[in-house]
Amino acid sequence: MSPGPLRIGILLPTREQAINGTYAAAPLLDFARRAEALGFDSLWAGDSLTARPRLDPLVVLAAAAAATERITVGTAALTPALRHPLIGANMISSLSHVAAGRLVLGLGSGFPMPETEEEFASVGASFQGRVGRLDEITALWRTAWHSGEDGEPTEFQGRFWQADNLDRLPSPGTAGGPPLWLAGSDTPKVLARVATRYDGWLPFLPDADAYGRARRRVAELAEEAGRAADAVTPALYATVTVNSDEQAAKAELEHYISHYYGRSLDQMRSIQAYAWGSAEKCAEWLGEYVRAGARHLVVRIGSLDPEPQLKEIAEVLLPAVRALGNATTVGSTQP
Repeated sequence: MSPGPLRIGILLPTREQAINGTYAAAPLLDFARRAEALGFDSLWAGDSLTARPRLDPLVVLAAAAAATERITVGTAALTPALRHPLIGANMISSLSHVAAGRLVLGLGSGFPMPETEEEFASVGASFQGRVGRLDEITALWRTAWHSGEDGEPTEFQGRFWQADNLDRLPSPGTAGGPPLWLAGSDTPKVLARVATRYDGWLPFLPDADAYGRARRRVAELAEEAGRAADAVTPALYATVTVNSDEQAAKAELEHYISHYYGRSLDQMRSIQAYAWGSAEKCAEWLGEYVRAGARHLVVRIGSLDPEPQLKEIAEVLLPAVRALGNATTVGSTQP
């Protein structure tokens, strides 16, 4: 099958603001408008309260959606457990109206780090069983978003959550709510959940070959579950630091990672996808994932001052990677 169109997005620097101690909405909206003008397809924001603090992604994306016209907005990734499911359903439904069909939600169950466990405890959420809780929250959301339709249930009875009168909640701006992507790895359990429950897969795998194997497995499992092979959008969350001086690029990325995660680049690159160096080199690296079947790239700029790299990424990396995407004939996806 021929692949769907390749899309490339950029992460809003909300976490970078927090690290620099410069919380402000105006620069984020300027970044959003500039990203749209430079030709990016999507704009993303991460989520955390105390583990890796930043401004709330749903609030920021509402402002970004209102400040732009065509660019998709999304979470990469939202942690649903940090909000009561009904509050989350209502906020997302509200955001979907502001975004007018341009919303995608990347969702995570919680990064396995001590800081995340502390974060869950701070809001009274259980860290144990968080994977099953995420799946149940998304099931509750979908029930709520369909509840106003004829013949659809208006209550939800789950293992962790029960709710009545779901039809009283505002319906989303698009029927059934926005696409829900699972931000996860390539373990058999994750791939099975992606293939049967979600609309997209947003990993940060450091190995393109492993990515390709997992993408093919998702398509197989989706078909086995009675879905189309291209029912799941294969995406990728990747970090790049662009500088023609490769050593300078690596040093900047090291500085970034140490402040972002409190860990070294060597520690993080074993589990996350990172590249550094010239825009051409980073484009070729991303191209390996495109050839493996990735069809929506979420690019994070590995710098505490990402704005200066945005233009070069748009003018050099974007066309180079898109050219590879247009030449790719393997894979099967939707945007």
